[in-house]
Amino acid sequence: MPKRAIYITESDMKRLRELLRTAKDPYGKQRPYHQVLQEELDRATLIADQDVDPDVVTMNSEVRLRDCQTDAEIGCTIVFPESADAAQGRISVLAPLGAALLGYRTGDRVSFTTPGGKRACEIMALTYQPEAAGDLHV
Repeated sequence: MPKRAIYITESDMKRLRELLRTAKDPYGKQRPYHQVLQEELDRATLIADQDVDPDVVTMNSEVRLRDCQTDAEIGCTIVFPESADAAQGRISVLAPLGAALLGYRTGDRVSFTTPGGKRACEIMALTYQPEAAGDLHV
């Protein structure tokens, strides 16, 4: 199954590339799951912050998801690692789910690999996207 096109804003790309450049394990090596985000960024279409469609998941977007295995619906926000808090639904972009969601659109089905195996979810809605709300972080 071919991967869908994903879209990353210029400011998100800049911050995420810097994050990957500096995020290392205690031995100075990049963690294996960082590679997933790196690959997503490498294949993404770059778009100006003010031009991103309002249904695209960007950094700090709040999304409603449906787990394709359980049909459970959850809400989460995609954040930078320093703001992550699973209990508050704030998922790091370096986590498998966070990296997988970035750049996809409402209605897309997203597959990702966790330590427990393959998972999939559907993006039901974006309840907040910073760029659509005028909260540009350029």
